[in-house]
Amino acid sequence: MEKDLTRGNVTGTILKFAGPMILGNLLQQCYNIADTLIVGRFLGKDALAAVGSAYTLMTFLTSILIGLCMGSGAVFSVYYGKKETLQMKRSMLASFLFIAAIAVLLSILAFGFIHPILHILQVPESIYGLMYEYVWMIFWGIGFVFLYNYFAFLLRSMGNSLTPLCFLGAAAVMNIGLDLLFVVSFHMGAGGAAFATVLSQAASGVGIAVYVWIREPRLRPGREEFALDKRTMTEVIRHSFAASIQQSVMNFGILMIQGLVNSFGTIVMAAFAAAVKIDSFAYMPAQEFGNAFSLFISQNHGAGKRERIRQGMQKAATLSIVFCIVISGVIFVSAPWLMGFFVEKGETAIIETGAAYLRIEGAFYCGIGLLFLLYGFYRGVEKPEMSLVLTVISLGTRVLLAYLLSPVPRIGVLGIWWAIPIGWFLADLAGIMCLGKVGGYGLRRERSDI
Repeated sequence: MEKDLTRGNVTGTILKFAGPMILGNLLQQCYNIADTLIVGRFLGKDALAAVGSAYTLMTFLTSILIGLCMGSGAVFSVYYGKKETLQMKRSMLASFLFIAAIAVLLSILAFGFIHPILHILQVPESIYGLMYEYVWMIFWGIGFVFLYNYFAFLLRSMGNSLTPLCFLGAAAVMNIGLDLLFVVSFHMGAGGAAFATVLSQAASGVGIAVYVWIREPRLRPGREEFALDKRTMTEVIRHSFAASIQQSVMNFGILMIQGLVNSFGTIVMAAFAAAVKIDSFAYMPAQEFGNAFSLFISQNHGAGKRERIRQGMQKAATLSIVFCIVISGVIFVSAPWLMGFFVEKGETAIIETGAAYLRIEGAFYCGIGLLFLLYGFYRGVEKPEMSLVLTVISLGTRVLLAYLLSPVPRIGVLGIWWAIPIGWFLADLAGIMCLGKVGGYGLRRERSDI
C-alpha cells in the first residue's frame, strides 16, 4: 500500500494520499462527537459541559504526543524520499524510545495533578465531580494515543494512508457502540463514555502496532539500527520537539480560552462544548489535508524535487481554499440546526450562543485552511521552527484579544469568538512573507521534473 509521492500528477497524488487521512481524521472526531452527543442527550447539560471541557484538556495533553509523532513522521518521510533505508530505521527506533518515555511521563503527571489542573480550568463546583470522573478514566488512553499515532505516521511517511484509516474506522465504530452500551444501557454516566473511548483507543493503538510488526518485517529494528548516534537522536528530537511544541502551544492557547469560557458559566460552557465539536469536524479535512501535504513536501524535499514542491503548493492552496469557502457557507447557514443535534430544542440560550460562535469563526475557514498548509510546508522542508512561530502568532493573538475584549460589557463572549479568525490571518500573513526566505520556494520557476 506504499505510494511514492515524488512521481505522478501532482493534484492526483496529493488527493489520493490525503483522502484516507482526511476520512480517518473525521472518524477520529467521532470519538469525541459520540461522547458529546450521547452525554448531552442522555445525561444533560451539566454532563455536556464537563465532557466538553475535558475534551479541551485531553486534546492539549495528547497533542504533545501527536506533535512528537508528526515531527518524527516528517523525518521518516525525508529519508524515504532519499531512499536511505538504514538511516530511516535508526530514526524510527530513536523516535519510538524517545516518544514512549514522554508518554509514560505525561501519564504520571496527568494522574498526579488532576485536581490542580481542574482548578486552573476554573471548573464550576456543580460539575467538578462529573469532570473528575471523566478525566480520571480518559487519562488511561494516553499511551494508546501514542501507539496509534506513532505507527500511523510511520506508515503515512511511506505513502500508506489507507491502513491507519482502517484501524481508526474500526475504533470509531467500536467507540459509538460502547458509548451506547455503557451510558444508555448500563447507566455508567460520564465515566462510561470515557471508558468507551479508552477501549477504542486501545484497540486502534495495539492493533496497528501488531499489524506493522507482522506485515512490515523490514521495519523491525536490527543490530545496525541499535547503533544510535548523536546526529540521529538530535535530528529526531529537533523535529519532534518543534512539532510537539507547535501542537501543544496551539492547544494550550485553546485551553486558556477554555478557562475564560468557563468563567461565563455553564450555558456558555455547554454551547462552546457543542460548537467546538461542530467546528472541529468542519475544518478537520483542511487540517488533515495540511498534514498530508506536509508528507508530500517531505518526500519531494528528500528527493530534491523543488519544482514539484512549487507545483504542489499552488495546487494544494487552490484545493484548500475552495473547500473552505464551501464549508463556511454550510456552517453559516446551518449553525442553529447543527447545535440542535447536541442539546434539546428548549435550550435556546445554548443554541443561540453556539450558533453565534459558529457563524463568526465559520465565516473565515479560509484563514485556518491556508495556515494548515503553511504549517505542513515548513515541517516538510525541515524548518519546523517556523511552524511553531506561526502558531505562536496565531494563538498569541487569539488569547490576548480574547482576554482584552471579553471583559468589555458591550462585547462580552463575542470578543473570544472574534479573536480566533484575527489570529489566523495575522499568522497567514507572516507565513506567506517568509516563503521566499526558505530556499526561494514559490519565487522562481525551475525546470519541471513532474
